[in-house]
Amino acid sequence: MEYLIYAMIILGAGLMVLNVISYIRFMRSTRDVISGSRRSDKVWAMIALVLLSFFLMGYIFVAVFGKPDIMVAMILFGGSIFVSIVNSLMKKLLNTAKERSIDVAEIIISAIDARDPNLNGHSRHVQNVTMKLYEYLPPSMKSGINSLSLEYASLMHDVGKLGIPESILNKPAKLTDEEWQIMKMHPKIGVLILEPLHSFKEIMPWIEYHHERIDGKGYYGLSGNDIPLAARIIAVADTYSAITMRRSYKDPRTHEDAVGIITEVAGSQLDSELVDVFVNIPKDELLACAPTKVELTEAKPNAPVTKDTIV
Repeated sequence: MEYLIYAMIILGAGLMVLNVISYIRFMRSTRDVISGSRRSDKVWAMIALVLLSFFLMGYIFVAVFGKPDIMVAMILFGGSIFVSIVNSLMKKLLNTAKERSIDVAEIIISAIDARDPNLNGHSRHVQNVTMKLYEYLPPSMKSGINSLSLEYASLMHDVGKLGIPESILNKPAKLTDEEWQIMKMHPKIGVLILEPLHSFKEIMPWIEYHHERIDGKGYYGLSGNDIPLAARIIAVADTYSAITMRRSYKDPRTHEDAVGIITEVAGSQLDSELVDVFVNIPKDELLACAPTKVELTEAKPNAPVTKDTIV
């Protein structure tokens, strides 16, 4: 019986170690736009971690210094199983909430895109390409960017076009200088739209500065590393999507054309390090990022990227 008692306590202690590790990972997984919490919630989460650690020390103390009976052993072992079940349920509930939230966001963005024939499918395309580029980034670049937050930022990068008049959005010809100044306001409008969502605070600069250029000639004049890395990632994906999508003022271009143009503007418009990663992504994986509404065509002569190519 004594062997059974200590076996249950040791197994319970081992399970509690796994529970503490699992809870720490769970806390780290909440650092995104959906599960980001208020400061008070973070305090309670930290208290929970301290209590879990305290319970773990209790298991060790009982095993080493105590004289437990079968009832104590069963309570300790059952407690570790209970904590494990709660941990598992929390992770499943959070993952379900994240999946459903991104689904709802995609539906909303699709409705927004449908308002502008130049955007129909573009936001989803940029999201897919962004996450594909993120997948291929070196760990050192990935470490500071939450993948779910990046997914939301890339999906909503053009949400500010809700505030742009349809006469400008749907214009079949090149924009005038005045119209172009209005169009350039859409990243800031997007930030204003998302401002009530406090958990989106982290990704607002990513959305606001996704049209900045490395050489400082973008919408708002930021340059180089002053542009958030996530915004630079979205810029590469946005450029690829803009080149390969049909617009009212231009025909779509091929993958090869897009890669050639993106390579040409590396170091001036786009981050050269990100471009180096992007151009080495297999073609079939990038083509698979295109929604069914994104139309690709056969190769045409290369053309420079202008202000009317990417809006």
